[in-house]
Amino acid sequence: MIKVTRLNRTTFTLNALYIERVESFPDTTITLTTGSKYVVLDSADDVNNRIIEFYQAVQLLSNPHIRGDEEDEE
Repeated sequence: MIKVTRLNRTTFTLNALYIERVESFPDTTITLTTGSKYVVLDSADDVNNRIIEFYQAVQLLSNPHIRGDEEDEE
């Protein structure tokens, strides 16, 4: 989960696994795989950094299959 801030300055958390797209229009808009959209005060770079931190915390990027690494066959 990542914490973001609504335009009215209240914070909430989003499940980063459902984030499909982060765009700036100039406000940052987060689109989920469910089709839901959220406009937030946080910059797109900040949101992207939080997503990466979340993936690292749950070790999602440590899986060689997700990274695209080929397994060593012995």
